[in-house]
Amino acid sequence: MDFLKSGWNTVLGTNPDTSQPSVAETVEKLVERVESSTLLEDRRDACRALKSLSKTYRLEVGAQAMDALTYVLQNDSSDTEIMSYAIDTLNYVISGPVDDMTENPVPTPTPMAPTSSAASPDLGVQFTEIFVKRKENVALLLELLAEYDFKVRWPSVKLLIGLLRNKLRDCQDCILSYPMGVSRLMDLLADSRRNKLRDCQDCILSYPMGVSRLMDLLADSREVIRNDALLLLVHLTRSNANIQKIVAFENAFDRLLEIVAEEGYSDGGVVVEDCLIVLQNLLKLNSSNQNFFKEGSYIQRLLPFLDIPNATVWSAQKATNLLFMLQVIRTLVSPNNPLQVTTSCQKVMQQSGLLEKLCLILMASGIPADILTETINAVSEVIRGNHHNQEYFSTVNAPTVPPKPAIVVLLMSMVNEKQPFELRCAVLYCFQCFLYKNELGQAQIIQTLLPSSTEGLSL
Repeated sequence: MDFLKSGWNTVLGTNPDTSQPSVAETVEKLVERVESSTLLEDRRDACRALKSLSKTYRLEVGAQAMDALTYVLQNDSSDTEIMSYAIDTLNYVISGPVDDMTENPVPTPTPMAPTSSAASPDLGVQFTEIFVKRKENVALLLELLAEYDFKVRWPSVKLLIGLLRNKLRDCQDCILSYPMGVSRLMDLLADSRRNKLRDCQDCILSYPMGVSRLMDLLADSREVIRNDALLLLVHLTRSNANIQKIVAFENAFDRLLEIVAEEGYSDGGVVVEDCLIVLQNLLKLNSSNQNFFKEGSYIQRLLPFLDIPNATVWSAQKATNLLFMLQVIRTLVSPNNPLQVTTSCQKVMQQSGLLEKLCLILMASGIPADILTETINAVSEVIRGNHHNQEYFSTVNAPTVPPKPAIVVLLMSMVNEKQPFELRCAVLYCFQCFLYKNELGQAQIIQTLLPSSTEGLSL
């Protein structure tokens, strides 16, 4: 213990005979050392000590050291060690206690001793607000994404994720204002090494080339950086049409679908799920991106995802991945989209064979109820108001002996009280979509309800 105390005294520059300083006094002396010391080694030791203290004394370090830490990022960029200490400390301040990011490449939660300064979820929001008020701070982080050193680049991604979680809009605006900001982020997706949200979006938007810089992360060869870049995109693309458009035109669709293919489509892990969430964010209620997705022939690239062999083992992750893919498909043909967009996407889905694959899943055996329900909803919106698709669906037969029309089998399941309620509602929706603007289908249904001529004579 004496040895450890003497070590702290060396860092703080205090006399070992004096009384033990308070935490606030300790942080103050460390900050003074970071700002005033002319020796890089002294500043590095002080940053290391601040990092250690920030794990437990988040409030004290955040209140006094944030300016000093950003000063380090601006002026000591040539030393990756002190940079990593500064970024990690900011991560603890913004996001609370987490694993040491530079020493453990796989982030797993570690229980920490509860303290008043570390436990408050609002603390991170308050510190984030202070940090993003100066848009150059977010710009500085985007610049650090160009640093290839793992100890700098990955913590920088984690810090941006924390900022986006706390102040999404501000960070989005900052990134959009930074030239090439989204491109930098997208480059991370190619890496093969494994509280008011809107505010951070605004900061990112206001930083020139910010979005492009972020897109670069998708090209990083380290999977752990690429995967965290995906998490960053999940937050960044939420409910901000401007960022969604920029990300899409930074080649996001290509990169995301390439990752999905590399990971094994529906058989992939949580990385596939993250890619599909980003796709959904980019496409939902964004007609510009929907047109871009259709015209770029990306709908055709979804087909391998729907190849479901017989006797498939449905793991929880596989089911989740397929559910998100079905939701992506529904996003393109949603009744809430402009009619022209929905109609053109419906046409491509029929011509490319995507509707056929959906119908094969619909009629397959052993499909989990939630997957079947979402597939019925997807088929419903692909055929809704589209005569050619409705006509095709009327020819689909269930694999029964003798074969029965799929619509009849679905209606039989709708009136079966043993079926899940959500599935029965989906079948009703499918029936409504089949009849919507479908005069021939309506006439055929009416004909089945009328008595035949022989029945009339018998009466």
